Amino acid sequence: MRVEGEVIRQTVAAGWGLRIRELRYFPEGGGAYHWMAFGDDGDKWFVTCDDLDTKPWLGTDRDSVFNRLLAAYGTAIELRAGGSEFVVAPTPTAEGVAAVRIDERHSVSVLEFVDGKPGRWGESPGAVDEVVAMLARLHRADPTGYSLGGQGLVVPGRDGLEAALDNLGSRWDGGPLSESARGEIARQADVVVGSLADLDRFAVRVDSQDADAVVTHGEPHPGNLMRTAPGLRLIDWDTVALDRPERDLWMLAGTGPEPIATYRRLTGIALDPDALRAYRLLWALRDVAAFTAQLRGEHRQDANAEWALAGLGSILAGREPSPYAPALAGRG
Repeated sequence: MRVEGEVIRQTVAAGWGLRIRELRYFPEGGGAYHWMAFGDDGDKWFVTCDDLDTKPWLGTDRDSVFNRLLAAYGTAIELRAGGSEFVVAPTPTAEGVAAVRIDERHSVSVLEFVDGKPGRWGESPGAVDEVVAMLARLHRADPTGYSLGGQGLVVPGRDGLEAALDNLGSRWDGGPLSESARGEIARQADVVVGSLADLDRFAVRVDSQDADAVVTHGEPHPGNLMRTAPGLRLIDWDTVALDRPERDLWMLAGTGPEPIATYRRLTGIALDPDALRAYRLLWALRDVAAFTAQLRGEHRQDANAEWALAGLGSILAGREPSPYAPALAGRG
């Protein structure tokens, strides 16, 4: 359910005191709607409307999701104010909050307009060593200064995924692609069950080390990076959490040994190979759970649902592309 532009315009005027001359819808990203906003005075902003029903990593109900979203966005604001110029943070309202609720399901935030070139999954708008240096700076932020929780090796929506596995013998009738999704999972059910068991074993091994938590972004893949004139910028901070550094670094580990060595040189932290593998596995299982819930439930046969079905098939077949292209590892 997309929120109308006039509601966005009125919300931004009331919360941020911004007079918008034009709103231009920006059809990118998942779990949120985006607009380019142009003011009467020529200023530009990026307006995001978050769908609170599509962020299971933040909570199980809309109120808890919104409260944790405020904490995540508030952390980005504090990081930026503290000198982390690579953080693209929301702009606080006149009351000093990072987002406002416009109805039970949606909230709105306003961000600075960043003029740059966005990256794409499987490539990068900059050298990998620059990304590692940025993450090293982020991980050195004092974690006690932020009201964040940890996430650990928990699959959001795992109960729903396990329920789906238990009901593979019955027809799924949530929407036109439900049966196709059931077929994909049925063919690879042993893989999914085995992966969940592997993740549980990793969790026992990794959690027993009691590693110090750091401020992690959670999704520092190329799609969340922008190349700007001053340098790389990192966007989409709704996944920020206190966690092990491997939560961010696993995405770069597939490019070769150099990023892990560079990270250790910059931080003194020796990353755990088991933890790197565990967070990679968690990412795949999180997508499987999300796609399964989407396709098993009520849906239409549109581009979003077809993309989810294709993604589900790719992951289950072991064809999910790496976030960063291996060839980038040697570029400087």
